[in-house]
Amino acid sequence: MGDILRLMQDCFAYMEGRIDPPSSLGKTTIANLRTTASEADIWAIGVPPVACMILSARNGTLYLGKICVAPSHRQLGLSRHLIEQAERCARRLKLPMLELQTRVELVDNHATFKALGFSEHARTAHPGYDRPTSIIMRKPVI
Repeated sequence: MGDILRLMQDCFAYMEGRIDPPSSLGKTTIANLRTTASEADIWAIGVPPVACMILSARNGTLYLGKICVAPSHRQLGLSRHLIEQAERCARRLKLPMLELQTRVELVDNHATFKALGFSEHARTAHPGYDRPTSIIMRKPVI
């Protein structure tokens, strides 16, 4: 679990100072991740992991969280592979939609998720903010 947490922290580090509010990942511990693993699936590629994501059924969708690919393994199709596997999982669970959230400031992520078949569904604000801070993106499972 420590390797997965390190991968997530490494992948999200560039967001520090770029997104507001800061990512909750900065406060995540191995114990928190173990709790998450008891409530959701955590998928990883490689030993040590070079890509990962958290999956959970939520509000009639398969929610994908903390999608990460190590910088040294980007542009190899690992994000696409994770998303394709998530689609298969959603079909097995009879869930019609994949859902994820990305921060408003992370324009490169928006483009990546659009290229993977996601589209903007809604914008939300973190508690205490009077402007959108996150974008909910969805992809139908066909």
